[in-house]
Amino acid sequence: MTRTLQFPPGFVWGTATAAYQIEGAANDDGRRPSIWDTFCHTPGKVLDGDTGDVACDHYHRLEEDLDLMASLKLSAYRFSVSWPRVLPDAGAQINRPGLDFYDRLVDGLLARGVSPLLTLYHWDLPQPLEDAGGWLNRDTADRFADYATVIGQALGDRVSTITTLNEPFCSAFLGYATGVHAPGVRDNASALTAAHHLNLAHGRAVAALRAVTPADNSVSITLNIAEVQPATDSDGDLAAARHVDAIANGIFLEPILRGRYPAHLLEETRHITDWSFIHDGDLDIISAPIDVLGVNYYSPTRVVPAPIGQAGQGDDGKPDSGPELSPWPGTDRACSVQLPGPYTEMGWPIDPDGLTRLLTRLGRDYPEMPLVITENGCAYADVVSADGKVHDSDRIDYLARHLAAAHAAIEAGVDLRGYYAWSLMDNFEWAYGYSKRFGIVYVDYETLDRIPKDSAHWYRDVITANAVPVPGGRDTASG
Repeated sequence: MTRTLQFPPGFVWGTATAAYQIEGAANDDGRRPSIWDTFCHTPGKVLDGDTGDVACDHYHRLEEDLDLMASLKLSAYRFSVSWPRVLPDAGAQINRPGLDFYDRLVDGLLARGVSPLLTLYHWDLPQPLEDAGGWLNRDTADRFADYATVIGQALGDRVSTITTLNEPFCSAFLGYATGVHAPGVRDNASALTAAHHLNLAHGRAVAALRAVTPADNSVSITLNIAEVQPATDSDGDLAAARHVDAIANGIFLEPILRGRYPAHLLEETRHITDWSFIHDGDLDIISAPIDVLGVNYYSPTRVVPAPIGQAGQGDDGKPDSGPELSPWPGTDRACSVQLPGPYTEMGWPIDPDGLTRLLTRLGRDYPEMPLVITENGCAYADVVSADGKVHDSDRIDYLARHLAAAHAAIEAGVDLRGYYAWSLMDNFEWAYGYSKRFGIVYVDYETLDRIPKDSAHWYRDVITANAVPVPGGRDTASG
């Protein structure tokens, strides 16, 4: 008999998606461009020139996808709202057809017994706001609060938890430091400015949501918190890890949950920026209490100090500090180094134990904050077999080991309340276009047919049992 790891009663089992990655209908029913529409249509920015114009066509296949979720016995579904679909000009004028789509989505979920988890911002800033300065413009935080009010008033009666931002690290540091994400800026000072304005937007949105949603609703934020390792126990590597932990994690965790920025982060980046964009009262706004912290985890990172005079990127966008080193976004003080495999199709090392370490660290440092894993998953080169099915045993193994790691954190006393697999279906993977498949449901991009993979059936069984089989087979944890 297969031994299982039982999860606590009421544990939430879900999958996650994002609007630009699945919806398509880029020009339908009054939607206007976001920064990702502009980025995708700029030659050379996205692999193979792919765009989210059609994506998975979820906008037109809503009922089919809702039935798919119900068939998988999901208890919850995490989705994001497209800001430029609801407020196309980023002003006060609501685009009713766009908002109606999310009304139908929420009602359809509830009718099927699936709890909605709504994310306000998963990177698709309306292009008019970018034209006015984007996240470098402090006013964008106010416009985000206006948007939060619109969504809270329209859907807050049926959506009990609303997340403000998804992975502000990516918005700030991949969008404004490395430039591999929209809007494609490459300037460390801009990334730090954007990070603060994203924090401010979060705080203003928390207040806006509290004002218009039921008192028992929850507000959250989702962070892709890095599990940072020094390459060795040398003083230099330890200092590099401490610095990366601050610029990847502390820059969001500390102001949001403790009302302060790490003092050593401010000091170590003075040569990049004077932080004058922080105004009196900002930290009080940013640290407005939240109810739950979303955690996205894929793999850990290992760091060393940056070679003097070598950190940064060349004109080709590739690291100019050697093939073994990758400059850490937003700073010239540290680089990441390759961890041992095995790897997913993304080239990311597989380390389930890193998830346990990360969750227990958060439970120790912020014991008052309930946690939910809002993304965890893997890309593999999935194919449809001759039998018409997708046999993704590697993904099943990956999910099983990470769920076992989450269970270990719960056993250690971490208040972990849910798990959302990334992703419900294969989709547009940002700068990688359609070359990477993360879904538990296969999407044929020619026909847009959906085929639940073996992992989808396996996950349905996990949900039904509220338990995961003890992982067996090869050891996929990296050393």
